[in-house]
Amino acid sequence: MPCYQPNRISLGEIGQAVGGRLIGQADLIVSGASSLEEAEPGHLAYIEGDRFIKSAQASQASAFVVARQITELNRPQLVVSNPKYAFARIVQQFFTSPDRPRGISEQIARGADVQIGPGASIWPFVTLGERAKIGARVTLYPGVFIGPDAVIGDDTLLYPNVTVGEGCLIGSRVIIHSGTVIGSDGFGYVMQEGRHHKIPQVGIVRIEDDVELGANVTVDRATFGQTVIKRGTKVDNLVQIAHNVSIGEDTILVAQVGIAGSTTLGHHVIVGGQAGLSDHIQVGDQVMIAARSGVNRSLTSNQIVSGAPVMPHEVAIKAQAVIPRLPELRQLVRNLEQRVKALEARTARTSKKAKFKSKK
Repeated sequence: MPCYQPNRISLGEIGQAVGGRLIGQADLIVSGASSLEEAEPGHLAYIEGDRFIKSAQASQASAFVVARQITELNRPQLVVSNPKYAFARIVQQFFTSPDRPRGISEQIARGADVQIGPGASIWPFVTLGERAKIGARVTLYPGVFIGPDAVIGDDTLLYPNVTVGEGCLIGSRVIIHSGTVIGSDGFGYVMQEGRHHKIPQVGIVRIEDDVELGANVTVDRATFGQTVIKRGTKVDNLVQIAHNVSIGEDTILVAQVGIAGSTTLGHHVIVGGQAGLSDHIQVGDQVMIAARSGVNRSLTSNQIVSGAPVMPHEVAIKAQAVIPRLPELRQLVRNLEQRVKALEARTARTSKKAKFKSKK
């Protein structure tokens, strides 16, 4: 990745790199990139929508990345179809220091028949088990443990104290943050004569290309076969993925999600924070599950759900609106019950009187 000195980057260069339409002076020198609130003179910022125009007017940024020309701003603008994406590319290309291979430290524990690709950066106190395969340009920070027969793909980055268990497969361009454990035993036991006996967990975990796992994520190995996280999925901190779970492409799991064993998620699923999914269920493609939902049944594709137990989101909103009124509604029901009993008693007395008179 090329590294540009800030005082040599023109807005025209940046526009060419992202294919943007330039409005204003192409020779404007850009010295940094920042948010609207924190930008300084010489910085580039982006405007995600019209609701941020007032913030942009108050910003000190010298130029903006926008989705359309904003006439209220008299500063240079780069017009692109997706400002947030273009801005991310700009920061990555122009304002991020390139990675330089540091080589392999002598202070590592290295088993027999380990293979390491070119351009690797392996820091001190890394452990590489027997027959582990490390791809090209892989970075392993201190405290990383790679188990026997595990495979790490090209350009993958493992932050300090990541564990990859025996036989697990990690794809290319994967990022795994500190404290995450890949390939811990699945939670499997069988009861016999009042005691829990462990079921051997002999499967593996397979993580495909371009996945990112946050800090302190746990991905359990399969009982048999594979626990799978497919290409492009992004997982936030403190997520639990149990044995034999399969997660589809480009799925998002927000912090503290828990997925029980043998559950399958389709592609482009979004699961909000602290949601829990029970075992052996199927979640279809492009499902959105709201935060703190309890998913106890399978869900078909292309729906938005929330609540515990989970229900269609529009139903859950109505149910939530009723909850604060439950004490009032309970008292109302009690009052109605008393009135009904009083009416029934009065009707019974009237009926008895009528019968008595008819006999006379």
